[in-house]
Amino acid sequence: MLSIDLNCDMGESFGAWRMGNDYQLMDYVSSINVACGFHGGDASVIRRTVEYAIEKNVAVGAHPSFPDLQGFGRREMKMSALEIFDIVLYQVAAVKGICEALGAKLHHVKPHGALYNQAAKDADLAGAIVRAVKAIDETLIFYGLSGSFLISEAEKQNLKTASEVFSDRTYRPDGSLTPRTEPNALIIETGKAAAQVLQMVQTRTVSAASGETVSIAAETVCIHGDGERALEFAKEIRRRLINAEVSIRPV
Repeated sequence: MLSIDLNCDMGESFGAWRMGNDYQLMDYVSSINVACGFHGGDASVIRRTVEYAIEKNVAVGAHPSFPDLQGFGRREMKMSALEIFDIVLYQVAAVKGICEALGAKLHHVKPHGALYNQAAKDADLAGAIVRAVKAIDETLIFYGLSGSFLISEAEKQNLKTASEVFSDRTYRPDGSLTPRTEPNALIIETGKAAAQVLQMVQTRTVSAASGETVSIAAETVCIHGDGERALEFAKEIRRRLINAEVSIRPV
């Protein structure tokens, strides 16, 4: 029987009373990626998000980013490998510590936004992120874009990896994501997103925006929690996967 992890970026608000759909979304996913404060989230939100995850029995991951609150971590930045190591170490350690204080265990790490996208194409940047994760806990699973340097650099350093695909983003023929600055980068139709997920999970391929069929590895599927229809997407994607006899569980 096929299985897949559904992950969702969460805890990206400020003030635990402004957490939107996070609590409801956890009913439909199997793992979450908690913002570490550099692009979203604060101490109260991180703590509350982890508490929700414990209650809902979903796996908790850290979601480190560039230090870019104003740009939500989606603007490219130039930082040295050592600086990257330091900011990832700091953020992951914070979320790991909160998890342990609450009786939970950190399950994985997934970089966010521009940090993720730049590292997917830059081996040195990816390597710095991986070294920071490994320095904290070499048993953590490293989530990264399928076919990218994020995965290959983590494998070189003997970290367990999870190749990630996206429900709500379109793809280029080389397997990279269409940049958000370009038209049609986002998938906004629920049915189209669910159909893309089924294709990726069942056939290990995705249809690029230009029409080509691209081979991918799909071990975890991302649903962006800040999307306008995130809850609707999560419900429909889960429903279709279950109807297709695909089990949903953490990596």
